[in-house]
Amino acid sequence: MNPKVITIHPVTRIEGHAKVSIFLNDDNSVRDARFQVIDFRGFEKFCDGRPFYEMPSITARACGICPVSHLLASAQACDEVVRVNIPYTAELLRRLIHMGQLIQSHALNFFHLSAPDLLLGMDSEPSKRNILGLAAEYPELARKGIRLRKFGQEIIENVAGKRIHSGDWIVPGGVKVPLNREKRDYLKNNLPEALKVTQETLAMWKNYLPKFEEDIENFGNFPSYYMGLVTHSGGLEHYRGTLRVVAPDGSIMADHLNPQKYHEYIGEASEDWSYMKFPYLKKVGYPEGLYRVGALARLNVASHCGTPLADEELKEFKKLGKDGVVTSTFHYHYARLIETLFCLERTKEILEDSEVLSDNIWAKASVSSSEGVGVAEAPRGTLIHHYRVDKNGLITWTNMIIATEHNNLAFNKAVTQVAKKYVKANKLHEGMLNRVEAVVRAFDPCLSCATHAVGNMPLEVQLVNSEGKVVDRIVR
Repeated sequence: MNPKVITIHPVTRIEGHAKVSIFLNDDNSVRDARFQVIDFRGFEKFCDGRPFYEMPSITARACGICPVSHLLASAQACDEVVRVNIPYTAELLRRLIHMGQLIQSHALNFFHLSAPDLLLGMDSEPSKRNILGLAAEYPELARKGIRLRKFGQEIIENVAGKRIHSGDWIVPGGVKVPLNREKRDYLKNNLPEALKVTQETLAMWKNYLPKFEEDIENFGNFPSYYMGLVTHSGGLEHYRGTLRVVAPDGSIMADHLNPQKYHEYIGEASEDWSYMKFPYLKKVGYPEGLYRVGALARLNVASHCGTPLADEELKEFKKLGKDGVVTSTFHYHYARLIETLFCLERTKEILEDSEVLSDNIWAKASVSSSEGVGVAEAPRGTLIHHYRVDKNGLITWTNMIIATEHNNLAFNKAVTQVAKKYVKANKLHEGMLNRVEAVVRAFDPCLSCATHAVGNMPLEVQLVNSEGKVVDRIVR
């Protein structure tokens, strides 16, 4: 064991597998910290040779938390391969399940993964600092979280047939099955409760914020660039739109960028100590081109939300930052609640659209292009799927930039900042290290679908004798 390295392994209450290595100076102060993703799955390679129309179903399996986001980005890329504009009702239904995805995922992070830290305390007893401990201390709040997540999942199930992996419902050119009146009415009838829970939780959270002044100041609080999709008027967008990049000073660095040309703006680096890629802004360079995505970034880049209740909340949110830019990673929690409110308002609008029950949902076509790019805003940020196909529609090349990957440089800067503030190597206690984990949870990473590193995978093989002694070791 290296006495100059503190290792947090595994990082808990996240999706996927990671560790944090904290490197010390000779005086035991923190010099640096690394967020290291230690599993590898490689969807980009084993998609080779598959028919393009299977890609939504295949890539949805990259994640059990946000499969809908992969379905949508993949379907958009496939729409480009067949060169069709999907019917209006098909887009409504795709947007609807996306709202369900965002609602259930944000509820999972806030109530189940982060609230134990936020409400029970960073230094509280680890055996009780979980959803069960939260339910014992705040039973009504825990019930609200379960109900809100359930409603998000019910949107997906009623529209697409299954709560996860609905790849047989979404197809290139649209969707297979229309929404019927009974399911539409069920969702409409249950929406008011979800809206009430969200508004009550927002009010509660805003009252709690003054208690977290120190955390807000030190939890990944640094200037950065921000990126996300926006509407033509600069509003909050999750399904289509164009990319906007906001600079640290709040100015718009780039606006209405074509998502199909993402590779002109975004570079992808790799390091030998993590399986997750390090995207960066090409115009700025690596690693200075650090940017953030996800709920916090989307509210920073959007000039408005586009729904009444969320617009009012956004005005209050932007007051937390200079020039309307909120820099503390801690405020991802607040941003997710505002987005949940927006998603519920948009769900209501979609369910009340006169075309939502139409059976004009699928524009069928064959391969017309050798390439397709799909971009959607997953709960954790901008998700990019890029495919190339041969004349028979078989995949020849795949590139996926997962939402979590965009934040990789920010992860490492955030854990370093928190470690330097809280970790005292001469006298460690669990609460110190939990704060390092908590800043990771604030980003809400989804690591199992984000491991697509470029280059050679680090590999270590050990030869161990019958006594358990390592007698030889090879590292690639």
